[in-house]
Amino acid sequence: MSAERDSAVGEQISDGGRKTAKAAKTAAAGGSASAKKAAPARKTPARKAPAKKATVKKATAKKPSAKKATAKKPAAKKAAPAREPAAKKASARKAAPAKSSAALKKAPAPRKQVVAPKKATASVPAAPAKTVAAHPQGESRTALVRRARRINRELAEVYPYAHPELDFENPFQLVVATVLSAQTTDLRVNQTTPALFAKYPTPEDLAAADPEEVEEILRPTGFFRAKTKSVIGLSKALVEQFDGEVPGRLEDLVKLPGVGRKTAFVVLGNAFGRPGITVDTHFQRLVRRWKWTDETDPDKIEAAVGALFPKSDWTDLSHHVIWHGRRICHARKPACGACPIAPLCPAYGEGETDPEKAKKLLKYEKAGQPGQRLKPPQAYLDAGGKAAPPLGAG
Repeated sequence: MSAERDSAVGEQISDGGRKTAKAAKTAAAGGSASAKKAAPARKTPARKAPAKKATVKKATAKKPSAKKATAKKPAAKKAAPAREPAAKKASARKAAPAKSSAALKKAPAPRKQVVAPKKATASVPAAPAKTVAAHPQGESRTALVRRARRINRELAEVYPYAHPELDFENPFQLVVATVLSAQTTDLRVNQTTPALFAKYPTPEDLAAADPEEVEEILRPTGFFRAKTKSVIGLSKALVEQFDGEVPGRLEDLVKLPGVGRKTAFVVLGNAFGRPGITVDTHFQRLVRRWKWTDETDPDKIEAAVGALFPKSDWTDLSHHVIWHGRRICHARKPACGACPIAPLCPAYGEGETDPEKAKKLLKYEKAGQPGQRLKPPQAYLDAGGKAAPPLGAG
């Protein structure tokens, strides 16, 4: 029984061993199967490795972006320094106003130093030369017109009695006297014409005169032969072309022997009341001195000055300028210290600026002396003017 048990147990054991062996085999088989199954799990990662590689590639692809980001970061870092200079510049800008304000605060001192001499020179009598000299430089057309007209208004107040300084009673006497006034003074002409007109009162008389007799009368005026020829030829032209009458048109007057535009405007303005500008030597000198024009030709001077004034002012303007040139604004030594328009004159200072010395340079009624006319208008006498003495009077 025991043997059978033992054998049974042995069989069980052997069976159990077998079972265990089978179990072991199955376990081993299962292990191998699991290993086999596990192996694909290991292989799948290997297979999936490309995905990982792809991810790595993607990661690496993304990494450049990271690198770019990192590259951007340095840019940001670099931008930061750029901003810092901007901030420094901003601070410098902010600081700049402080400097400029400091400079502005310091600026008044030199400005006062610059202004001080101007104030000092303003009290000096010769200052008008400096204040006026700036007028013509860069002077606009409007400023020139205003200054020129103001000078004329000032002169009108100084010479309210201004008139032609040749003695005449009719247009014929005026045109003859004007022709004779070339290269001599109006005073000398006024002292000579009374004898001439007493002997030859009309154009017909003078046209038929003996030239030698006329020359003897006109000798004191200078260039008497040429002047004799002119006045006799003038008288003949009046008789032959205009029936012995002086024409009242510029076109006709300039056709007469010895008559130019200057003489024609003297006659038109003073005998016929028609405006004209008389451009004699005094007029030419003064308008250039006053910087009204730089022209030297009489016709161009007439046009330039005429454009500055209304036509109705031309005749009186001529009187004012000529009178001022004969009495105060002389050619060689103008009396600047006694000039009423000194603040408006760019040439102030060319002459005597001392008031007392300048007064000694004045002529005619401004110096208490006789004028140039033997028979001046009553307005001139009422203003204190004196008639000139006749020829030969002591």
